[in-house]
Amino acid sequence: MILNKTLSTINLDKIAVYLSVFCAVQCLLLPISALLLPTLSVVPLADEWFHSLLLFFVIPTSVFAMALGCKKHKSYNIIFYGFFGLSILIISAIWGHDLFGESGEIVSTLVGTSILSYGHIQNQKLCKLCCH
Repeated sequence: MILNKTLSTINLDKIAVYLSVFCAVQCLLLPISALLLPTLSVVPLADEWFHSLLLFFVIPTSVFAMALGCKKHKSYNIIFYGFFGLSILIISAIWGHDLFGESGEIVSTLVGTSILSYGHIQNQKLCKLCCH
């Protein structure tokens, strides 16, 4: 039973990291590819709803993975990384373009993604350590 909970927490952390990395790659490559392949500009990956859709999956996955992990390993400072990373991602998705401009939005998204991913990786490590 404990092994199943550990595996599910680790899997949720992995999913959250993959979603964050996907968001970062999309933010970095889409402007470059739109220049090289103008037909990509009609693909809805650059739309704001796409960022909202990613956040729709990232937020609950991250919160659930962090909560399960912290409950298991009792190292609650990991929540700081999750909260801070998610806050930056949410601000970037909602107000990033208006506050920071296009380049600033990309940078802030990458910073938020990096912080959130770091938190999930640390969460995975602590979960593995506490159950072995």
